[in-house]
Amino acid sequence: MLALALLAAVGVGLLLARPLFRKVESEFGLPLQYASIIRQQAAFEHLDPALVAAVIYAETKFDPATSPAGAEGLMQLEPATAEFLARRSGGIGFRVSDLAHPAVNIAYGSYYLRYLLDEYHGDLVEALAAYNGGETNVNRWLVEDRNRGRAFGVSDIPFPETRAYVLRVLEARQDYRRTYPRQLGYG
Repeated sequence: MLALALLAAVGVGLLLARPLFRKVESEFGLPLQYASIIRQQAAFEHLDPALVAAVIYAETKFDPATSPAGAEGLMQLEPATAEFLARRSGGIGFRVSDLAHPAVNIAYGSYYLRYLLDEYHGDLVEALAAYNGGETNVNRWLVEDRNRGRAFGVSDIPFPETRAYVLRVLEARQDYRRTYPRQLGYG
């Protein structure tokens, strides 16, 4: 009888602790660093901070390395893209090596997200597809879909990697909102 009561107490304890375990599991599985920089740059560019965090997560999981294509830093900006952004934003004295600094990389990556959202009239799927697959490709896909009389959606992205990327960012955005509301400025 004592063993049964002890087993029931352990079961109730585990049941009550389950939300805590989920929170710990989420935070270890969903990293967040540089929250203050993310909040600052998201506010400056009128972006959702969870979107910026989700792009970083999808690109590098907050562990930057140079990609095989030469993309740099947390938000994986290619040098040519970063130089374009530096000229466009009035960046003075920009060097590609600056992309290794989280504050600079997040600033340029956030600027690029805002630029793409403006280019694609606020359409997040199109902007994220362009962030990963390139504006030239997305523009071609949009023309092809318009010529067929169809609206463009995630399922219309012909590059499997880009389609998976967009879905990963959209899901991670929701996860970041739920997991880190205070850190990202929601609470």
